[in-house]
Amino acid sequence: MAKENPYLDVQHLTKSFGALVLFRDLSFSIAEGQKVGLIAKNGTGKSTLLSILSGKEGYDQGEIIFRRDLKVGMLEQSPAFDPAESVLDACFNHQGDPDKVLKAKQILTQLKIRDLEQPMGQLSGGQQKRVALANVLITDPDLLILDEPTNHLDLEMIEWLEGYLNRGNKTLLMVTHDRFFLDRVCSVILELDDQTIYTYRGNYSYYLEKRQERIDNRRAEIARANNLYRTELEWMRRMPQARGHKARYREEAFYELEKVAKQRIEERQMRLKSRNVYIGSKIFECQYVSKAFERPDDEPLTILKDFYYNFSRFEKMGIVGNNGTGKSTFIKMLLGQVAPDSGKFDIGDTVRFGYFSQEGLQFDEQIKVIDVVKDIAEYIDMGGGKHLTASQFLQHFMFTPEQQHNYVYKLSGGERRKLYLCTVLMKNPNFLVLDEPTNDLDIVTLQILEEYLQDFPGCVIVVSHDRYFMDKVVDHLLVFKGNGDIKDFPGNYTQYRQWSQLQPSESKTKLSSAAGKAVATNNTSSASTSSAGNVASSGKRKLSYKEKRELEQLEKDIEALEAEKKQIEEALCGGTTSVDEITKMSKRLPVLNEELDEKSMRWLELSEI
Repeated sequence: MAKENPYLDVQHLTKSFGALVLFRDLSFSIAEGQKVGLIAKNGTGKSTLLSILSGKEGYDQGEIIFRRDLKVGMLEQSPAFDPAESVLDACFNHQGDPDKVLKAKQILTQLKIRDLEQPMGQLSGGQQKRVALANVLITDPDLLILDEPTNHLDLEMIEWLEGYLNRGNKTLLMVTHDRFFLDRVCSVILELDDQTIYTYRGNYSYYLEKRQERIDNRRAEIARANNLYRTELEWMRRMPQARGHKARYREEAFYELEKVAKQRIEERQMRLKSRNVYIGSKIFECQYVSKAFERPDDEPLTILKDFYYNFSRFEKMGIVGNNGTGKSTFIKMLLGQVAPDSGKFDIGDTVRFGYFSQEGLQFDEQIKVIDVVKDIAEYIDMGGGKHLTASQFLQHFMFTPEQQHNYVYKLSGGERRKLYLCTVLMKNPNFLVLDEPTNDLDIVTLQILEEYLQDFPGCVIVVSHDRYFMDKVVDHLLVFKGNGDIKDFPGNYTQYRQWSQLQPSESKTKLSSAAGKAVATNNTSSASTSSAGNVASSGKRKLSYKEKRELEQLEKDIEALEAEKKQIEEALCGGTTSVDEITKMSKRLPVLNEELDEKSMRWLELSEI
C-alpha cells in the first residue's frame, strides 16, 4: 500500500491503556488519492487511532509522518458546539473572508442547512453533524479523516456525501459501519484485528472475499465467524450492483415484488408458527391516524394524514425517509409515548414491545456488564425450545467472558450501545421496534444482529439509514416522503431506489394512482409500449407461435434454475460443505442469479402480451 512520499506514513505504532493493549506495532501508509476505510470491532481502538492521527491523543511508541505542509481535516464522531453561536460562526468564523463565506453557504445549502444565523443549540443531532461536515469540507483539506460520517445523516444526505467523496482526487481515511458506503467510496480497506492491521486493496466486497481467504488459510477463527462472513460474501455477490446491471423495474414490477414479498412473509409465518411462538394473530391496527406539529411563522408540519395500516403477524417492516418527515414520531405514537391528533393505534393483547431508541440507556458505571443483563433475566428464550443464559447471550453478541466481568465504565461508546441492545433483547419481547440500531455498532455486531433478526420469532419495525442493514432484514418499506405522504413498498431499499428512479415523474409522487391504473388496464400499457411496432389497432397483440414455445421453455428453465439455487443455498447454510465445494458453489451462484434475472424479465415481457 505504501507509495513514494505518501500523504501519511505510520510506522510501528503502539497504544495501550494500562494493561490493555489496543494495538501493537501498526504500520500502514496512505498515498494521494486513496480512499481508505478502517474496520474493527467495537472497543479495539478505531476512534483512538483517529484521535492519535489528528494529534488529540498521545501514543506509546512508533512514528507518524505527514507530508510537509499537508492540510488535514478531521470530522469527529460526536462534534461539540457552543449552543449560543450561529451556524456561520460555527464554521471556523470565516465572516472576514468573502470567498470562505460563499463556499460555506454553498456547502451548507447542499447539506440543507439554510438559516446561517440560527443558534447551534436549536439544531437537531443530524443538522449539527452536517454543520461539522461542512466545517471540514470548507477548508478543502488535502487529507480528510472521518469518524462515522454517516451517523445521523438521512439517506439523501448519505448519497450526496457518497457522490461528493467520489468526485475528484480526494484522499480520505474513514471509520464507518455503513457497508454500502464502504463498498462505493473506498478503494482500500484496513482491518484492525488481533492488535495488528491487515490491508486489502479493494472495496468492501473485495475485503469480504480476501478476509474469508485469510480465515480459511489461517483456520484460527471460530466456525460461527466463518459462516457469518461467508454468508455475507454470498449475499454481496447476489446484489444487483455487483453484477453490473440495473433491474428494469416498471409499474408491473411493483406487483411482482409485492407477490414475492407476500410469499416470503407467508413462508416465514408458517416456519415461525411451527415454533409455537407466543404472539396472537392481532398485532396492531393504525386506524386513520393524523398528526401535525405547529411551527412558528410557518405551515404546520404534517406527519400523518388519515393513515391506515394493519400490521401482520411476523412482519418485518423498514421505515425510511429524510430527517424531519416523522419516522421517530410514528414509532412513539405506536408505543403510546406521543398522542395522535385523531385516530388511534389498536394494539393486540399479546404484543410485548422491545424498544431500542436513538437516545440509548444510562447505565450505572460501577456495576459489571454481566450484572446489567442478569438484573433483567437469567436466561432468554430463543424459541423452538432453545434457551441461552445471560452470559451465553452476551457471548453471542461478542462480549468475551473477560469483558462480561469488567465494569461498565471501561466500555467504549460502541460497546455501551451493544450492551443497550442486549438489554432490550434480554427482556424477551415479541415485537421489536429499533430506531437507528446500527449507529456506533461494529460490522461484526451488525452481522450478528442481522442474523438474529432474520430468525427472530416475532415482529420487527426498523427505522434506519443503513441501506445494507435494511436490505438484509426487512420485507417491505414504509417510505415517509414528507407532508403526510407515506408509501408502502413491497421490497427492500435497493429495490425501492431502482424502481423509483425508473418511474416517470408523475409516478414518483403518485405511486398509488399509477399502481391503480396499472391494475385497471390489466397490465396492457407496458406491453403496448415495448411492442409498439407490432400492436394491432385493438391495442393488444397475440403471442406468435415461436414466442409461445419460448414462454413454455422459460417456465421450465426458471423452475430448474430456482431448484438449483435452493439446493446451493441449503448446502452453503448447512455447515457440512467442504471449502472446495463452497468455492465452486460461490462462483456458480452469481451466474445462476443473473440467468434467473434475465429469464424472469423475458418471461414477464412475454406474459404481459
